[in-house]
Amino acid sequence: MFNFENYRAEWVRNVRGDLLSGLVVALALVPEAIAFSIIAGVDPKVGLYASVVIAIVISIFGGRPAMISAATAATAVLFGSLVRQHGLDYLLAATILAGLLQIGAGYLKLHTVMRFVSKSVMTGFVNALAILIFMAQLPELIGVPMMTYPMVALALAVIYLFPRVTTLVPSPLVAIIVVGLVVFFGGLDVHLVGDMGELPTTLPFFLIPNVPLTLDMLWIILPYSVGVAAVGLLESLMTAQIIDEFTDTPSDKRQESIGQGIANIASGFFGGMAGCAMIGQSGINVRSGGRGRLSTFLAGAYLLVLLVVLGDLLRNIPMPALVAIMIMVSIGTFDWQSIRNLREHPRSSSMVMLSTVAFVVYTHNLAIGVLVGVLLSGVFFAWKISQIFEVRKELSEDGKTRVYHVQGQLFFASAEQFMAAFDFDEKVERVVIDLTHAHIWDISSVAGVDKAVIKFRKAGVDVTLSGMNRASATIVDNLGVHHKANGDLLVGHS
Repeated sequence: MFNFENYRAEWVRNVRGDLLSGLVVALALVPEAIAFSIIAGVDPKVGLYASVVIAIVISIFGGRPAMISAATAATAVLFGSLVRQHGLDYLLAATILAGLLQIGAGYLKLHTVMRFVSKSVMTGFVNALAILIFMAQLPELIGVPMMTYPMVALALAVIYLFPRVTTLVPSPLVAIIVVGLVVFFGGLDVHLVGDMGELPTTLPFFLIPNVPLTLDMLWIILPYSVGVAAVGLLESLMTAQIIDEFTDTPSDKRQESIGQGIANIASGFFGGMAGCAMIGQSGINVRSGGRGRLSTFLAGAYLLVLLVVLGDLLRNIPMPALVAIMIMVSIGTFDWQSIRNLREHPRSSSMVMLSTVAFVVYTHNLAIGVLVGVLLSGVFFAWKISQIFEVRKELSEDGKTRVYHVQGQLFFASAEQFMAAFDFDEKVERVVIDLTHAHIWDISSVAGVDKAVIKFRKAGVDVTLSGMNRASATIVDNLGVHHKANGDLLVGHS
């Protein structure tokens, strides 16, 4: 239920902090948006307009205050082949369709799949992002003018030492100012923001993508839109969860899904590419004091002003200062405790974390890395549960009845162990399979029960299933076959 007072508070409870943090984020968005435009094969203004529109729109409709959404590498990398084959208008159409799919995902509550992302996968996701953020800075650290390195060092010193003097002003903003003044008055040879590409000088304007409204066009953009929608939601929801933990505040994941969709639709209609939440810029925002929706709104608004009004000033911001900020974010994002935990945590958890990191870094695709982590988590979980499954045997005093006491979870991973516990050649008159302390989960386990009962019956043994709970009895009645031959239904069986 929408609560206006809470929504209002998310805008006004941290005005001073949001005012300053939004400016730092806006400055950090510029080189990233330009770089992501290059990845997608479009003009820099496409990424910059996307960052402006998405940040402003998501601040209004999103579900996670203080989280920054804009053009990202995760979505840009998926558009390269589409742009090369069909041009910019198809990218804009695909962006709009991706937004519609995200809105649909929000209404279908698909965000609930986040429950299946384990802590190990989350840690791997965070560490992989930290590594990718650092790797993205390497082009500005390799083969660059020698003065770049002392300027990066100076900016890092300001970032980490200035908070000891005062926290009233975000240290990343101070670092940009200090390094900018040193470079300007010293006439130092370093790369500037303007060196990365031409910046737009006009406001974004509403446009309708010039594409044919045909089924063929839809089939062309649909695969790209599905991929972008899935990757964008995955990164956004995981980033929201990280910001939740960092700020110790909740967020509305369903609303965030819908908000991401609305923001991408708006971006497509204003000449921008698709985007999603950015853990790097979100980290800059919260570490600079941003906590409310105003910080996200101002990040987009400041960026627009910088582009249109203060373009000349923006072009002269030294890249070493922005590189230092992103290195700070990379260091702060990486979970250093996870390295020490490799020896203490179970090997399976460490393997999930390391595999997630490896696949994300190798593929530069967050979805693939997280999918691998989730699948490994599921496999290891199933293996662990299957290890605590056992069947205990008991023979009656007269030697005529064998009771098999089944304990644990009976599912696909334990079905083979279940079958191996029975002695089908034993000469007894009656067999009781006691399932009081067991639970039957899936069709594999039902098939195991069927097979055991039928084999005993073929050997002339009377078989009784006992102790099943209602859920287990129901799934056996619905999917099993051994009881249907003689009409012996199991619901309510003793």
